Amino acid sequence: MGLQQKVSVPVVSFLGPVSSYTHQTTLQCFDKTKYDYQPATTIADVFEAVQSGKADRGVVPFENSTNGAVIPTLELLADRNSLYPDIFVCADAYLDVQHYLLGPKAPQASKPSSPGISRTATPTSSIPSPVKPRSKPLTSIDHIKRIHTHPQAYGQCEVFLGAYLKGIERREESSTSKSAEIVKKDATGESAAIASSLAAEVHGLDILAECIEDREDNTTRFLVLRKGKPENQPRSEEHVPCKSLISFTIDHSKPGALADVLECFRQHKLNLTSINSRPTTAVRFQYIFFVEFEGSRLRDWDGQVESALTSLGNFTQSWRWLGSWDDKFQR
Repeated sequence: MGLQQKVSVPVVSFLGPVSSYTHQTTLQCFDKTKYDYQPATTIADVFEAVQSGKADRGVVPFENSTNGAVIPTLELLADRNSLYPDIFVCADAYLDVQHYLLGPKAPQASKPSSPGISRTATPTSSIPSPVKPRSKPLTSIDHIKRIHTHPQAYGQCEVFLGAYLKGIERREESSTSKSAEIVKKDATGESAAIASSLAAEVHGLDILAECIEDREDNTTRFLVLRKGKPENQPRSEEHVPCKSLISFTIDHSKPGALADVLECFRQHKLNLTSINSRPTTAVRFQYIFFVEFEGSRLRDWDGQVESALTSLGNFTQSWRWLGSWDDKFQR
């Protein structure tokens, strides 16, 4: 009998643990029968796995429709120390996010809690029409003294938290699923996590409240990372919506410097869809800018994108193309 050759299975690194929203997105993007899923503790670990070649792809959260950009991901894309020079974005994915309050039920749980002294949902002269939570607790949560979750999740659930858990200690964790893991191990029975219903199932936690996010259309966008520049796409007459992401720095002492950069895109009729920034850390109150726009450097048949990017050199101190991909957003 001949020796069977071991087949190498491509690895996908994602922000874990298992049951995180990033894990759910990874399941949506990659066939689990064809890829080896490897959960990472932090977003930085995902970047490192892809840059080192230990992972063929990486999946990280990028922004939320309610709470905006995921700062740790932007920090890593800023790459001030050139730790990830070969990382590019090759795809994005969207996940409808519903948050649940998870934890042990109160001993001899009584009727569901009502908004307490916070008066969040009580009209006042200064706030005559306050925003009301979309949901109510399913059981008493008066025993909860600590909440664990990812910082992004807090920003997506402020109305519910303000009404039912105002003043309760908040602890920030690396992911929502990690917070569920922590609550499961808490012997006091006084902590709760904001996480997914899958996390409740995986860790054996009770659902104390469901759909506690502020907006029904709460959605998180994730980026898929790869090592190395993607290849140009073959020419096609079919119109495929695409997006690209760049970062750049400017001379902050020059009036109109940022406007000059943005003008490059207007002149080449490229629509900007988002602008973000992070401190350079080299000079106080100077920034690295991130611009996302409609168009692809990989499907640039008429040279429109390349011309715009080439002109950036006239108005920036430095710039970097971070990738182009097919736009998956369903409008």
